[in-house]
Amino acid sequence: MTTIRIATRASDLALVQARTVAAQIESELGVSTEIVPVKTTGDRLQGVSLAKIGGKGLFVKEIEEALTEGRADLAVHSAKDLPAVLADGLVLAAFPKRADCRDALVARESGMTMAALGAGARVGTGSARRTAQLKAHRADLEIVPLRGNVPTRLRKLVEQELDAVILACAGLDRLGLDDQIEERISPDAMLPSVAQGALAIQARRGEALCDDLAALDHEQTARDVAAERGFLARLGADCTVPVACLAQRREDGMLWLRGLVAAEDGSRIVRGELEVAAGEAASGGGRLAERILASGGEEILAKIRSEGGS
Repeated sequence: MTTIRIATRASDLALVQARTVAAQIESELGVSTEIVPVKTTGDRLQGVSLAKIGGKGLFVKEIEEALTEGRADLAVHSAKDLPAVLADGLVLAAFPKRADCRDALVARESGMTMAALGAGARVGTGSARRTAQLKAHRADLEIVPLRGNVPTRLRKLVEQELDAVILACAGLDRLGLDDQIEERISPDAMLPSVAQGALAIQARRGEALCDDLAALDHEQTARDVAAERGFLARLGADCTVPVACLAQRREDGMLWLRGLVAAEDGSRIVRGELEVAAGEAASGGGRLAERILASGGEEILAKIRSEGGS
């Protein structure tokens, strides 16, 4: 293979991420690359709630089709956008080293933090997970729904006269917009989305390229993402639902897993944590999900589904 074709969403952030992976491929594998931008259903339907139109899998479907139909050789995804179940014949071949997994507060006022926001402050976010945790933490805040790419959301901070918006640190860092971050929010205050900050490289199962891509795989990132996606899979949810999970490596090599399931209005949050051996990452994520489901998470998810959520 003389040129590897890389499918990706066409947003500024997705293209930056794909080009980063392309540079790694050219360096590690010694082959040229070509970026294949793909317009996804999720990108086209900007004014509609993701949960109502099929969830974040709508950012993936057309890209997976480009792979299965042979129009691309691999795909680069934000791992947090991936549904728990992938298209037949495709695998996640590698996970490059994870960026900052935390959420970021971007505010109109310099030096602002989440705790310092005034009563009734208007905060923009397009995430059910962030909304639920914000409401649980600060019931006085007015949450304003946002859709769009990172530059669009930053622009709405001014256009909609918001006091702050919540975005992923990783996206801002990758776009060179880290100077806009007023606070990198601790996971203790806002647990991140499953696989937030990680990239996933997807390829066709059984092809030699899958083995070659192992050169780009970061072992700890792959392990952490496996645990978090194991949590998501056992819940039978996607990341349009207020669920969160974070895996972190302890000094002794064990994985510390934290997860939650929340009511959409933040009125109830069921949390859990678990330490597992590194070799049991995916199954450990599943066990943590079972604990949370048994402690009331199942009831919360059932209510969300009955009301039309994922």
